[in-house]
Amino acid sequence: MHEVSIMEQTLEIALNHAKQQGATQIHRIKMKVGTLSGVIPEALEFAFDVVTKGTIAETARFEIESIPVRCYCHHCNVEFQPDDFIDECPHCHQYSLDIRQGKELELTSLEVS
Repeated sequence: MHEVSIMEQTLEIALNHAKQQGATQIHRIKMKVGTLSGVIPEALEFAFDVVTKGTIAETARFEIESIPVRCYCHHCNVEFQPDDFIDECPHCHQYSLDIRQGKELELTSLEVS
């Protein structure tokens, strides 16, 4: 489960930012997780509960914003959300290799005091 190591790294970033701000408590951590990121949100939530024990983030709320896949068709000059893992343009039925979103995995906000 690589989600534990991902969460350990995310928590380290959050703790460093909190320390820089002179904070003693982390109240909320929010992440964007793309559906093609290779991360299972439920496993990430479990990992959060495990790695925050004994830290200033132990009682923090953890929020995940799920980012759907968006592709771009160079033939039609249109962005689209594929119906499946096959990135076929719904207009011209050409396959797109231009994935514009859905691979995100990032810490987006942190609430501290």
